[in-house]
Amino acid sequence: MKAIVTLGNGHFELKDVQTPRASAGEMLVKVAATAQNPVDWKTALLHKKPENILGCDFAGTVVEVGPEVPETLRHKGERVAGCIQGGVAPNGAFAEYVVMEAALAISLPDSVTFEEGAQLGIACFTSCLALYRCLKLPTPDCPATEPIPMLIWSGTSATGQYAIQFAKLSGLRVITTASPKHFDLVRSLGADEVYDYADSKTPRKIFAATGGTLRHAMDCISQDRTPNQVSTSLSKEGGNIATLLPYVSRSKGVQTQLILAYTILGKEITFPFAHPAVEEDHQSAVEYAQLISKLLSQGKIKHTRINLFPHGLQSVKDGFEYMGAGKVHAEKITYRISDTPGVDS
Repeated sequence: MKAIVTLGNGHFELKDVQTPRASAGEMLVKVAATAQNPVDWKTALLHKKPENILGCDFAGTVVEVGPEVPETLRHKGERVAGCIQGGVAPNGAFAEYVVMEAALAISLPDSVTFEEGAQLGIACFTSCLALYRCLKLPTPDCPATEPIPMLIWSGTSATGQYAIQFAKLSGLRVITTASPKHFDLVRSLGADEVYDYADSKTPRKIFAATGGTLRHAMDCISQDRTPNQVSTSLSKEGGNIATLLPYVSRSKGVQTQLILAYTILGKEITFPFAHPAVEEDHQSAVEYAQLISKLLSQGKIKHTRINLFPHGLQSVKDGFEYMGAGKVHAEKITYRISDTPGVDS
């Protein structure tokens, strides 16, 4: 198969490699579309081992089911989406085929295209881990009876857009930040209140609007000014922040917890930093996969705007340069595998 393979020196290339096979509890997916995350180009630059396949998010069709997968769980021919940790093994989403754990697959209804489904994995699982595992907020299956205030900083990021939707479906009072030109977008996803992220007074405005009662937040940027901005928005007694990059708040009573989507795999993580296996995250993710599948079938989840690059996997270099230059705004870079030169549709 064709895949984007690391060279071990910060570079990568599109080349022919061996197609992986499904082991116990796994299935082989023929990838139709894959979506790009910031971690993809950062992994290519920082991880020094060659012959690994890049890419985390994907959607496609099950073509092989390994042993120990219950017949009731997954079937050949099923349309699925999911995510893996790409760039650290000869198995990644920027390829014609990818192996994944069957229990973590998201079922795609016919109403969801592969290009739309390709972006679900990392963003949806991260949102669920943040809201339900870290912040312990109500879920869509048992929503809040009163609207608990919840701040999602950077609502136009891919993860932010899905977090807004999950939070709203959970009955929360959703507060978010965005640039003014995207206020209507985040409101359409369920945000109750939107503030300009660039306004220095936004944290004080959020504090005032919530009457100093805000105790839950998700920081979808987690660097530069946002640690202070999010912390300042919270109650004077503090609160809890789910972060996407590690940091410790300097504000009294504010606790932070890093959300790393790879923990859903239930395996020890060695890159980008050491992190032990978290079986509770893995078991929760099995439930989240079912929740996401159900919400998709009910038409309750909207996808992020797609920026489809024209030449499939051959366009990954262009996609990395586009993202690295800071040009991504409220969109998801996506590659259709059949658009790759030399790949049969």
